[in-house]
Amino acid sequence: MGSANKRIQVAIADDHSLLRKALAKLVGSFDNYAVMFEADNGKEIKAKVLQHIIPDVVLLDVNMPDMDGYETVRWLYSNYPQVKVLALSMFSDEKTIIRMLRLGAKGYILKNIDPEELKIALDSVVQKNFYLSEYISGKIISGLNRDVDRPEEDVVLTEKEKEFLRLVCSEMTYKDISVKMFVSPRTVDDYRNTLFEKLKVKSRVGLVMYAMKNGLAEM
Repeated sequence: MGSANKRIQVAIADDHSLLRKALAKLVGSFDNYAVMFEADNGKEIKAKVLQHIIPDVVLLDVNMPDMDGYETVRWLYSNYPQVKVLALSMFSDEKTIIRMLRLGAKGYILKNIDPEELKIALDSVVQKNFYLSEYISGKIISGLNRDVDRPEEDVVLTEKEKEFLRLVCSEMTYKDISVKMFVSPRTVDDYRNTLFEKLKVKSRVGLVMYAMKNGLAEM
């Protein structure tokens, strides 16, 4: 991708045909970029990649039928980590943003951005491996501040609760965590609900932030 003669190959996945084609035309107009292929959903992305049609960047819609953005970025990150995913969505809620980033997306942009910002985002993902606009960064920080209250200083955690918190910071589902801990899914639910109460948080994001702030896990 460093060669001036080699264009950065971009795949675009969005189930809205009109928007997808407009994006393809726009990306194709950028210097050093070319659209390798378009897809309606994650299944089409997966099929192309398995045929060794592998883009440098995937501009990926979050909400799609037949393998959505979450499942697609998880699969790409697990199997083709060299492919950089730039998430694209109408949704600006912090839970969606954080989930996509944790699953492996290198950046997150909204569908109402200016063409100039799309170019900046693509350049940043390619060159720096990451892109978040000031607006998206602000949404994440705002969500974390709302979700994480200052914990009581005398909170005492059991070893099992600490282990659960470390695993919560991974990409495992709660079901995966139950298997890893050799306990039932119901027991994992009990750990989660007890920690919600103990730590005064309301979501998995809150648990992750507590674990990070208290040295129980690293991002």
